[in-house]
Amino acid sequence: MFQNLGEMMLLFSRTVRSLPLLWRHRQKVFDQFFEIGNASLLMVCILSFFIGGVISLLTGPVLVERGLASAVGGLVGLSMCKELGPVMMSILIAGRIGSAMAAEIGSMRVYQEIDALRTMNINPIHYLVMPRVVAVAVALPLLVIFSVLVGWGGGALVAATNPKISVSFQSFLVNLKEIVTFGDVANGLFKSFIFALVIGVVSCHQGLQTIGGPRGIGRSVTKAVVNCIVLIVILDYFLTRLLL
Repeated sequence: MFQNLGEMMLLFSRTVRSLPLLWRHRQKVFDQFFEIGNASLLMVCILSFFIGGVISLLTGPVLVERGLASAVGGLVGLSMCKELGPVMMSILIAGRIGSAMAAEIGSMRVYQEIDALRTMNINPIHYLVMPRVVAVAVALPLLVIFSVLVGWGGGALVAATNPKISVSFQSFLVNLKEIVTFGDVANGLFKSFIFALVIGVVSCHQGLQTIGGPRGIGRSVTKAVVNCIVLIVILDYFLTRLLL
């Protein structure tokens, strides 16, 4: 475990040192950004809408019983922007994009394409790792913003249409505006940025460490997704304490 952590930290430092070459590899960054961002919008929309609806559905009746019906908007807003939006979108991207990164780089490792890059004097970190890490670090916070907005819409729709809650759109949005601040949204975006770096570095590291043929590729993909999710949950706790 400590060896893997050390290797990932070393990979991250080498990736950061390669950032001056970003403009040279801008097309690869754009391709990865499109794959991560645009291709994930539908899943993000569906997941976020129903997460916001579930929060409103579970908490709304309880708040109404205690005479706090107007607080539904603020509760849904804070839950989405500070916690559920960043964490759930990061787990979604880890499962969808992290696995793809590990599989792609792992297959290149198994079939000696990475050795061929080194033979041609092309650094694999500059060519493979850095564009993917940069793309996911930019795309994930943008997806979180989209997720938060859709989640707020789902929560408002459930609050307005459920007879046990019956909070109008206007009341929901007024309370959300009173409770949720720009700092709350910024906290969620900061979390998502850190989680994006974790996803990119862990997935690329597992791909570069792949050995053993197709079975090894499967093991690397599994390890990449599991390690990303575990690290996201652990870091979420410490980042929440830090930001509080």
